[in-house]
Amino acid sequence: MTVPVINRKWTLRSRPETTVSEEHFNFETETVRDLTDGEFLVKIHYLSFEPAQRGWLNDVRSYIPPVAIGDVMRSMGVGVIVDSKHSDYKVGDRVQGGFGWQEYAFSDGTGLFPVSKIPEDMPISYPLHIYGLTGLTAYFGLLDIGKPKSGDTVVISGAAGATGSTVGQIAKLMGCHVIGIAGGQTKCQWLMDELGYDAVIDYKSESVDERMKALCKNSINVFFDNVGGEILDSALVNLSNYARVVLCGGISSGYQTKALPPGPKNYMQLVIRRSHMEGFIVLDHVERYPAAIEQLKQWVDNGKILVKEHMLDGIEKCPAGLAGLFAGQNFGKQLVKI
Repeated sequence: MTVPVINRKWTLRSRPETTVSEEHFNFETETVRDLTDGEFLVKIHYLSFEPAQRGWLNDVRSYIPPVAIGDVMRSMGVGVIVDSKHSDYKVGDRVQGGFGWQEYAFSDGTGLFPVSKIPEDMPISYPLHIYGLTGLTAYFGLLDIGKPKSGDTVVISGAAGATGSTVGQIAKLMGCHVIGIAGGQTKCQWLMDELGYDAVIDYKSESVDERMKALCKNSINVFFDNVGGEILDSALVNLSNYARVVLCGGISSGYQTKALPPGPKNYMQLVIRRSHMEGFIVLDHVERYPAAIEQLKQWVDNGKILVKEHMLDGIEKCPAGLAGLFAGQNFGKQLVKI
């Protein structure tokens, strides 16, 4: 007699208006049903956490529909196939997809993204960050919109996060002068000692306005923004002529629907400096993913890009993993190990 497989999962209970917490989700269990033809069952090993997930909880128009009340919370995950009735996927294959906050997930092979199968020589968690949407966001945002040139001054907010730290390392590879903004001595020291940044600003212990003026008065060629709010305003008054401002995220807003911070006051600097500010979504570059992943892999394999993971253990930690992003608790890529 086969022992039933139990799936534990988090579903959306209510939509947060301000800070997200465990109270907005239900923790549920269910017996995993039998496979149908053309399906396979994935045992999830790691789940990925990004600030954008908070935005998916708002019932507002966006680039993808919001998570529905009662649905499994959306997220990318990686895992191993443990049962299969699909001719192209066998037991033991390692796959990535939008599996959500749960321990097991069904798939028919569609929606596996950005690659269908994870190569055996690749750490299984890496497609959730450096070889996934995080690394691709850094790659396309910096290179396509930031257009860095050797000698440019590149400033990055949220510089110790998964995206920001990748942006900074690519900018160094491009021959740029790189300045990171992060919170806390440990993160700032890591950016300097391990990643080779030229300077850092600790927003927790220093005045960002004063430090940015001292380090970059009218010299920022590229500002890669993951934070928004007051830090974006500080950058706008320190732009060079013809600067490029890359809008990647706005974590200072908490991605809330209420109590939003004020918009940028210094946007007229874009006119004065004849500069460019542009937002982007990494999903617009799907056809270029394979080439970008190959380039990122070369850099990682050659030791030119370092990867840092911030790990929480257990499916129970999913709400804390998401909430912690907005408290600056993650140091590198936030993952939950199932």
